Amino acid sequence: MEITNPIIRPVRKEDYVQIAEIDKKTTGRDRLDYWRLRTEAALTESSVISLVAEVDGKIVGFILGYIGGWEYTAPENVGWINTIVVTPEYQRRGIGQMLLNEMVEYMKKSGIKSIYAFVYWRDFDLLRFFDSIGFEKGDMINLKLDIG
Repeated sequence: MEITNPIIRPVRKEDYVQIAEIDKKTTGRDRLDYWRLRTEAALTESSVISLVAEVDGKIVGFILGYIGGWEYTAPENVGWINTIVVTPEYQRRGIGQMLLNEMVEYMKKSGIKSIYAFVYWRDFDLLRFFDSIGFEKGDMINLKLDIG
């Protein structure tokens, strides 16, 4: 499939519908209200960053991140990648790399020194993606206790 160069741009209020469709296609979850709220946060909170990749007027990928410290040992000047998704028919075409590059540039301009991302350890495609960009295993480990 030949595609035109994607446009990487900040999220717009109306984008949440297409973002929710991509999320449903890739995860099977219907989270329209969740994406409406996340889009509103990206437009109103300076610490939240959300970008979309658009091809011929259609959103084909998105990235959501935020700026700020965390408890424990993470410093204040860190960025977090919350979500990065490219719709399956547009994967492996450099769109995820373009979204992440733009996010990194935005974070650099905001004084961020390190970027963190949580990834399911069995999501080998996503792990390879982050590895190819230069992400390394961090100092923290995620622990879980099921209680229900």
